[in-house]
Amino acid sequence: MGRYRRCVAAVAVMALAALAASPAGAASQGKLAGSVPSWAKASSLKGAARASDPVTFRVYLGWRDADGAAALARAVADRRSASYGKYLTPAQFRQRFAPSASDVKAVKSWLSDQGFDVVYTPANSHYVAAEGTVSQVESAFAVELGEYAVAGKTLRAPSSELSVPSSLSAVTAVVGIDQSAQLVHTDRVGTDAAPSPGFRNAPPCSSYWAEKIATDQPDYQGAKQPYVPCGATPAQLRGAYGIAGSGFDGAGQTVAVIDAYASPTIAADVNEYSSRHGLPVLRSGQFSQVVAPGTYNHKESNAQDPQGWYGEETLDIEAVHTMAPGAKIVYVGAPNNYQDLDAALNHVVDRRLAQIVTNSYGFSSEFLPPGYLKPYNDTFIQAAIEGIGLYFSSGDNGDEVANLGIASVDWPASSPWVTAVGGTSLGVTQSNGYFGETGWGTLRAPLAGSTWGTPVFQYGGGGGTSRLFAEPSYQQGVVGNDLATRWGSPGRVVPDVAMVGDPNTGMLVGQTQTFSDGAYYDEYRIGGTSLSSPLFAGVMALADQAAGAPHGFANPALYGASSGAFRDVSGNPLSAAVVRVDYVNGENAADGTSTTLRTLNSTGTIKVRAGYDDVTGRGTPNGSAFLNALR
Repeated sequence: MGRYRRCVAAVAVMALAALAASPAGAASQGKLAGSVPSWAKASSLKGAARASDPVTFRVYLGWRDADGAAALARAVADRRSASYGKYLTPAQFRQRFAPSASDVKAVKSWLSDQGFDVVYTPANSHYVAAEGTVSQVESAFAVELGEYAVAGKTLRAPSSELSVPSSLSAVTAVVGIDQSAQLVHTDRVGTDAAPSPGFRNAPPCSSYWAEKIATDQPDYQGAKQPYVPCGATPAQLRGAYGIAGSGFDGAGQTVAVIDAYASPTIAADVNEYSSRHGLPVLRSGQFSQVVAPGTYNHKESNAQDPQGWYGEETLDIEAVHTMAPGAKIVYVGAPNNYQDLDAALNHVVDRRLAQIVTNSYGFSSEFLPPGYLKPYNDTFIQAAIEGIGLYFSSGDNGDEVANLGIASVDWPASSPWVTAVGGTSLGVTQSNGYFGETGWGTLRAPLAGSTWGTPVFQYGGGGGTSRLFAEPSYQQGVVGNDLATRWGSPGRVVPDVAMVGDPNTGMLVGQTQTFSDGAYYDEYRIGGTSLSSPLFAGVMALADQAAGAPHGFANPALYGASSGAFRDVSGNPLSAAVVRVDYVNGENAADGTSTTLRTLNSTGTIKVRAGYDDVTGRGTPNGSAFLNALR
């Protein structure tokens, strides 16, 4: 774990040479290596950035004794270590590893001298946030800023590496000058196109696996296929994953959810959902919403579809509450999702607001500036030292080949310091039992007369082998060598574990939406590894309760647990596909319906197999056996 030598890439893509540069912070002659994003190519340059445009950025400082911090993070998570479970408090961490006051003062002084407004520094001094203009940035960091065409967006980036005075040796990265963070997305799948303000499922659909068979639709692979489930209820999910009778509900544990923005109806929606589905409503003090200080962009305008993130928050909180109805939930919402999610995560860790943190967002590759990755990994290391477990969705584009033309894992799920949660397709029995599970990978075929059209890849749980991070020690001996060495030297393989993520077998959630006849609460089926991560975080709240102590960074324990702790998602007891009917307008049948076939376990270059695999990791939690194995 934590051996951060880079793996040898099999091919070059998106200027991978930039990623092969020395890690951010290895400054030579004042330059910050890795501060130019790989997407900032001359061929995509649209022109110079406007000199007067505002820029909000963070100057990150590295930990004192960074090697010692990484070693301690490994030790407190290793059951074989005498330091296992001996976590530091945030104050103890700051005293031992935070940047020195003199280093922070030097950075602030330099920024002020350059004309920037210094707006915030967190308690752990991990960064100094500042604001200015493009012209001030160009002068201070000795660069030219351009605007580049990237993935349908126009993003700002420097054309050369940023420079800082050699005296500022503690500086490891600057985040926000380039706009890589605008490429972040939720790993939530609800509809196939841009959703209407209100969305609901169309009939027919099944109350449990294969209740209704599509006898009126064409065969697929020589057989009639079942209609999709209407959406798994809390009772079905708790029953299928074997925790309904475990005796644990997450009481005494706290789970943090990090997203952007904050739904104004979340508490009422969760309580309505709970009342309808046999869960306890949120008691006083059980749920809170926080916006981390210092995350607001005072000058830069970065508004980005808040309503789209309302559904993400609803899904995350209802998923955690479903699996751990007794746990406290802290929602930390960045006021935008361009460059404030890093600050929100740092706030949760530095204030230790929870011992479990679920994050349902990411980037569709690792092809980001190394300077963008380093600050995140530093925060992840602090979390491990303080006994905080970080869970990230593994992504919804499968192996990313359809999206990028090359196989890639998603960031931050690929970090060896977090638990990556992949997605499955789940079948639940009529009595809320476990029917079966397989890897989530969907080919979509439209109904073409009396036959199905050509199936085309639509989505699937993320997985594969990192090109950046070496194989962590906890994966050695568990992950197959053929997977670890996919790109040469043994690398980190994703995911670590999995839970249901397929939106065709996904969870029923409830949310206030705006329909053509008014705004009101309604329910719909949803999925994505945005569902998988909070569901697993809820299960870990039960595991912490059962163990009587937080597991913190859980990967060593997860890989060290016996195989019986997991259901090995290696077979396919489910059918080959499901049939799904959708309203054309997303709301009702006024504009008609569309019928499609959705295959199961179509996972591309990543494959489900016996034991560990790069679609579902070790598998899905096996109820009480999982909880007992982690005690």
